Amino acid sequence: MPMANLFQDRTEAGQLLARRLQQLADRPDVLVLALPRGGVPAAFEVARELRAGLDVFLVRKLGVPGHEELAMGAIASGGVLVLNERVLRMLEISDQVVNAAAEKEGLELQRREKAYRGDQAPVDARGRIVVLVDDGLATGASMRAAVAAVRQQDPAGIIVAVPVAAAETCHDLESEVEQVICLETPDPFYAVGLYYRHFAQVTDEEVRDLLRQAAEDWPAPTADLRRGPNGA
Repeated sequence: MPMANLFQDRTEAGQLLARRLQQLADRPDVLVLALPRGGVPAAFEVARELRAGLDVFLVRKLGVPGHEELAMGAIASGGVLVLNERVLRMLEISDQVVNAAAEKEGLELQRREKAYRGDQAPVDARGRIVVLVDDGLATGASMRAAVAAVRQQDPAGIIVAVPVAAAETCHDLESEVEQVICLETPDPFYAVGLYYRHFAQVTDEEVRDLLRQAAEDWPAPTADLRRGPNGA
């Protein structure tokens, strides 16, 4: 069984993450992107502490049919598809199965884009230091899809920041981004929710409310400053 709860809730986890990111506070080129829905409350706290813009970046996991908790890949905003080749080979999953799952999850991704933003365009990541936040990582398929999609927008740098994750996943991500922050890496790693005392499902309404509050209290700046994640 996993160790005692590491975090009270996603709010506390986000506050702890923000402490590790203080070097980015008050920089006009920083943008915090949350992976909804669970990553939004944590990212909200990060954005508030850093006084940085906040937006969501939509990713949908592609679950293995009949074993949906096992990710065979993920799809992200912009039509980016990331596959878990090890799972595909191990289970001999066909392209047809992958394409069907991608089409289904793509429709849900579009629905959520509309639900969270309405007609408002996403914040432009070009030239910014992007901090990608989720409430935890197991296989990391969703986060890798997000990284690949954000990279296409030509950011100045990408930082992955999560409260808890599998150690191997954090290690693998280090070769794909400028910095990885994983506060806790339990071994063995269990389901993300087991490391939180309170881990209620985040609703679409909560996501909209947090995005609205962030936009009102600290709107995303429009600067295009190409400095690195550590201020260089």
